[in-house]
Amino acid sequence: MKALQIIARGKPVFVDAPKPDLQPGTAIVKTLRLGLCGSDVRHLHYLPDSYYPTAVGETGHEMVGVIDAIDPAHNRHKVGDRVLCLAPDHRAMCEYYRAPIDRLLPLDPATPLEHAVQAQQFGTVLYACKTLPDLRGKTAAVIGQGSAGLWFNFALRERGAAKVIALDLKEYRLNYSGSYGATHTIHNAEIATTDALREINGGELPDVVVEAAGEEASIRLAVELVRKDGFILYFGVPRFETMEFPIFEYFWKSVTARSNVGTIFEPGHTSTRRALDLINSGAVDAGGMITHAFKFEDVFEAYELHRIQDEGAVKIVVDMEG
Repeated sequence: MKALQIIARGKPVFVDAPKPDLQPGTAIVKTLRLGLCGSDVRHLHYLPDSYYPTAVGETGHEMVGVIDAIDPAHNRHKVGDRVLCLAPDHRAMCEYYRAPIDRLLPLDPATPLEHAVQAQQFGTVLYACKTLPDLRGKTAAVIGQGSAGLWFNFALRERGAAKVIALDLKEYRLNYSGSYGATHTIHNAEIATTDALREINGGELPDVVVEAAGEEASIRLAVELVRKDGFILYFGVPRFETMEFPIFEYFWKSVTARSNVGTIFEPGHTSTRRALDLINSGAVDAGGMITHAFKFEDVFEAYELHRIQDEGAVKIVVDMEG
């Protein structure tokens, strides 16, 4: 099969690899669509040098496909079923992927594959929101309006936030924010962000700040923007191992902060299933943020566009059938 492998930092190549063997409790899934996100950029460019070369199939983890073979001892799925495949090892950027059967979620045949694949990331957002305090009537700010930030806009409003203020350095991304639940937007490349937030929020800073970019500046900005005794959720995947942090301001504000990973271990994949349900029902527009689609043969170009965040890119999909 054809697969991707990162042989050195920033150097992906195509390789010919054996099609994975079927093992007990697993299925072989033929890959149909993949989505790109910030963790893919980290794997490609920012892991320690000792990590490279990566395993075959890195990096791909937002994946939908069709079951090519399955352990006959299981009757939950069958050959030919289309599924969302959870691939936390990031090894799904290949034509066939072996997955544990309990990491396969059935797809609604009426939902376009490009939409269904986004349930993986949306599920991680819904799962992360379970760590938040009561948002009813509160103000939340979301730093970063890539696909994760847009999903957070929706999820925060759904959880009762009265105001969801979207921030991004790229103005074009803010044009999507209102469609996903943001009540206000701030193009913080050109204005004093704290002053703008106070003006929107009656002189007060937000109760909750979600950091959905993973950049050093945005991680520090979250501390600046949150009110005293407020809450920060760090969600954006950092592209570095260490950084300078405004520890005194964090300490003085008595901030509660946490990160969140591990959606894959949620019993029953409840959050991801709910993401699929919301997408299937049309309650949220999974297609509205898709800006680019690339063939698998052009995936290097897709990675680079996602890294530089240019040409109006928000969500990029790789079409394995194209």
